[in-house]
Amino acid sequence: MRTTAIKKRFHSAHFGVIAVAALLTFSACSGPAPSSGATDPAASNPKTLILATTTSTQDSGLLDELVPAFESASGYQVKTVAVGTGQALKMGEEGNADVLLVHAPAAEKALADAGFAVDRKLVMHNYFLIVGPGADPAGIASAKTASEAFTKIANSKSTFVARGDGSGTETKELAIWKTAGITPKGQAWYLQSGQGMGATLQITSEKQGYTLTDDATFLANSANLKLTSLVKGDPFLLNVYHVMSVNPAKWPKVNSVAATAFSDYLVSADGQKLIAGFGKAKYGKALFTADAGKAEDALK
Repeated sequence: MRTTAIKKRFHSAHFGVIAVAALLTFSACSGPAPSSGATDPAASNPKTLILATTTSTQDSGLLDELVPAFESASGYQVKTVAVGTGQALKMGEEGNADVLLVHAPAAEKALADAGFAVDRKLVMHNYFLIVGPGADPAGIASAKTASEAFTKIANSKSTFVARGDGSGTETKELAIWKTAGITPKGQAWYLQSGQGMGATLQITSEKQGYTLTDDATFLANSANLKLTSLVKGDPFLLNVYHVMSVNPAKWPKVNSVAATAFSDYLVSADGQKLIAGFGKAKYGKALFTADAGKAEDALK
């Protein structure tokens, strides 16, 4: 797989800045519209696509199947940067990616409304979980909602490991704390990893604390973790993914043709079949639900 070296290098949000810098050579643009004499990187590398995406699509293993399938079907070579969704969206805003696969709907809409992204499409969903040690010292397993669970964690001063990286997962986590009426930052029991989801789960396991995770990454890494899924099923824990192209009207050097090809593949019958089947052979269940063509407010 062509993305292997890049995938290892950009394993977590901790390396996000390095990832962006390393890939600027391939970036569709790094500044305003070129002059008539400028060389267009997209024109000189028309078969290269820069994908900025969340760490959960990588840490779950989905990209290991999705990217090669797209490359085989299209002939494009994908350069993947897996970082927190906030960083991926920033790459789009700055013209340092061609296409975005992310999971922070409000932030995605804001980027599109500002004119930096176009052609936003629903791709898939899964769910967030609150995981922790089997002993469950905070007693959250009895909680009916995510905010109730977070309240129990705060009241018991049990260790909670947050992403702290501007990711879609952190966005959801902070929304749960807000709903619970709790400000955790600055508390001794509240830690921020600054890492991707896989690394954050490892830290949480080592510290026998709690964290919020997407269920795909948790299941893909569960064999190496001493953590248990304790709270799930709250509708607020829905985790929705969209694909968006970086707007060529803002950044003329983006490879908009390749971005459209990738976006179209994700919502095609072949792309959706791959997503719907991912994980079944290894885990006995699909790690994502394919959603192309569905009404988003009907997801549950």
